Amino acid sequence: MYMFIRKYTKVRSVADAARRAKSGIGQILRESHGFRSYYVVDGGEGVGIAVMIFEDRESANAANDKVLEFVQASLLDLNLGDPEIIAGEVLVNMESDA
Repeated sequence: MYMFIRKYTKVRSVADAARRAKSGIGQILRESHGFRSYYVVDGGEGVGIAVMIFEDRESANAANDKVLEFVQASLLDLNLGDPEIIAGEVLVNMESDA
């Protein structure tokens, strides 16, 4: 698995960004090869974190390019700024047995 984490630190409204991302980015991701899951986290004080998980690096990179295009074109009014991006292979994956 491969993960992309984008951290935005100056988001005017993380809740609004998440709502809008769910439909726009959600559609992009659902149509992307290798997509596994997507999360948006409200880190408080204008910090928004988006996490995308894919089966492999190539799928993740292709989808990330499309997502960044969407963010720059459709969420510009939220003054997101440039994200800090962390990406890499998932080395440990644990899930609840429940």
